[in-house]
Amino acid sequence: MPSTAGPSAASIPPRSPSKLGRVLRNYRFPLFILAGVVIGAIIGLIFGEKATVIKPFGTLFINMMFTLVVPLVFFSISSAVAGMSSAKRLGTILGSMLGIFAVTGVIASIVMIAALWISQATEGVDVEMSDPENVEEVGSIGDQLVQTFVVDDFSKILSAEHMLALIVFAVIVGIATSKIGEAGKPFAQFLHSGSEVFLKFTSIIMYYAPIGLGAYFAALIGELGAQLVGDYVRVFLVYYPVAIGYFFIAFTLYSFLAGGRRGITAFWSNIIEPTAISLGTSSSVASIPANLRAGKRIGVPRDIRETIVPIGATIHMEGSSLSAILKIAFLFAVFQRDFFTPGNILIGIAVALLAGMVMAGIPSGGFIGELMIITLYGFPAAALPIIQIIGTVIDPPATTVNAVGDQTSSMMVARILDGKGWMDRDDESENTLAEVSSTENS
Repeated sequence: MPSTAGPSAASIPPRSPSKLGRVLRNYRFPLFILAGVVIGAIIGLIFGEKATVIKPFGTLFINMMFTLVVPLVFFSISSAVAGMSSAKRLGTILGSMLGIFAVTGVIASIVMIAALWISQATEGVDVEMSDPENVEEVGSIGDQLVQTFVVDDFSKILSAEHMLALIVFAVIVGIATSKIGEAGKPFAQFLHSGSEVFLKFTSIIMYYAPIGLGAYFAALIGELGAQLVGDYVRVFLVYYPVAIGYFFIAFTLYSFLAGGRRGITAFWSNIIEPTAISLGTSSSVASIPANLRAGKRIGVPRDIRETIVPIGATIHMEGSSLSAILKIAFLFAVFQRDFFTPGNILIGIAVALLAGMVMAGIPSGGFIGELMIITLYGFPAAALPIIQIIGTVIDPPATTVNAVGDQTSSMMVARILDGKGWMDRDDESENTLAEVSSTENS
């Protein structure tokens, strides 16, 4: 007798999840991180300085990230360089990278100049000045440049404070490995394995990110709240909207230039983690692991992302270019001078580019950049505390623009090197190392 109970459960097709359900499933972890940051910000706003009591929970996360970043940068860069098909490709990557860094830095500077000119935000600024205490001695610029690229002892390489020296060392290790041919393949596999190990290490640490970033961000908001008073409110009200606008508009444009609509979708679908970490930690270096993970998901070739992201964390600072222009214009207003003349604007763009690309990678580079602003325009030493306070107030969004800009730059370099289809390109550097591994195992 036929059943009248209707079709069996096995014949009923499974219900497809809703669009919202798919989004929540695919991006649940980045959303957890974002929720942690938002909750932390709310706690900081409500409790003020009392929120600093939970800062150790955030410091725990930050310390783990900084412990991780040195071996990750070494293994990722050296293995990427060792796996490159030719030295010519490395040179093309570096040349394209520097060109894009310079162009985006100039664009960021012009954006801030336009925002200040339209808003007239620095009109009527009156800040009480005092002579700075304990001015740091940084030595000659020549000594600082030497210390940027080399150190006098191997142990100093193993420090995030000498990131550019570590990068130079890693690049040379990768070149040396590729130059010795067959003899270098076991070491190349070791470098590749080390890169994978520390990327997995990153994944493990990231499970703690919502709690760690939430605690750190609560303390950050609690500490900065008292500084957002008086004329410094103007800095806040100018920089934050401009940085946010630049973040969404410029990075959407750059990702479109790199990969069209597909590039935009890939970028915004994978950038939440680096954004949350850089915003919560105010450190481009701390965001390197998350940025490398995001670049892999976007489809940026391994040799490009693992070269540009670590280098960009030290010498590519679009957010710093925005802030340098703001600091200069603010000082001009304090000393009742006109910033909006062609000569002062051109010098300002040059200073912003130096502060964002060259000085950022030098030990004490931020301080040198501030001194350069003061001495180049002839401001008195009493102006130094003013721009130091400005730097503190705008540091979180500036760092976020810096870090996320490294990702769009790597996408544009991929577009230049590998053409329109770079997102569909087989990653030869990864495939080559995989073949080496399988050959050795057989």
